[in-house]
Amino acid sequence: MGRIDVSLLRPYRTAVFDNRRWESFEYRPSDIFVCTPPKCGTTWMQTILLSLLWPDGDVPGQVMTVSPWIEANFLPIDEILARLEAQSHRRVIKTHTPADGIPWIDEVSYVVVGRDGRDAFMSWCNHVQRMKMIDMLNAQAAKEGVRPILKFDGDYHSFFRAWLEEENNFFEVIGSFWARRAEPNLLFVHYNDLKADLGGEMRRVAEFLDIQIPESKWAAVIDRCTFESMRRVEGDADPMQMAFEGGIKGFIFKGTNGRWRDVLTDDEVAAYRKRVAETLPDDAAQWIELGRSALK
Repeated sequence: MGRIDVSLLRPYRTAVFDNRRWESFEYRPSDIFVCTPPKCGTTWMQTILLSLLWPDGDVPGQVMTVSPWIEANFLPIDEILARLEAQSHRRVIKTHTPADGIPWIDEVSYVVVGRDGRDAFMSWCNHVQRMKMIDMLNAQAAKEGVRPILKFDGDYHSFFRAWLEEENNFFEVIGSFWARRAEPNLLFVHYNDLKADLGGEMRRVAEFLDIQIPESKWAAVIDRCTFESMRRVEGDADPMQMAFEGGIKGFIFKGTNGRWRDVLTDDEVAAYRKRVAETLPDDAAQWIELGRSALK
């Protein structure tokens, strides 16, 4: 176990998250960090990891509770840290911060999930449109001199320009972790590959984390991680009812790729490709668009 020196971390702060909240966090060598840009499969990977760690399906709570987001400034940090401290099992912790803004510990495992940025953008539109707390977050951000979250008014084109220029940290997150891709405690997983072969990718994650699953339990372990299963929560058991219109079904929306093709113009696609070329090396750009098949 150890304490984090936040002075060594590059500061990242938005209306939603603040990486200074790592200050009182004490890591354990068995910790697993889920590292993603927003809307790239974060909750999916959290669900996968909890299903692997509890192959009988007896996870001791809901995903967002068992696997918290330390940086989320709309949740009491003392509460989150106390909950993590009380966990005697292997812990799973979520982050949307680039690699230079989070603790980097050789013994800790990092699972990075990526997705085509244009698909992440389409999912972000839905996310912001359904977010109930956006006014509250923006009011607090204004008091603290932090840039507010841009609301989505249905105009994909103006929103895409903002997303591409400043309304996301997609390129920073992917680029910062890609620079560390040779580290033995880091695994890259792509959204496309999860959709194409969920079971195969879950076995790859389990192998990376040295999690042993009896063969007889694999079918159930995988089934709990399908989109249908993740969206099955209803009523009072739905952890997202307070935060998002439509609850978990609004938060885990379509899970589909390629919707941007019917929305973005040729010029917008060209602008996206230019931004990718400016911020990511060629192999990272190929991986973001195509997944593991691009690296073969």
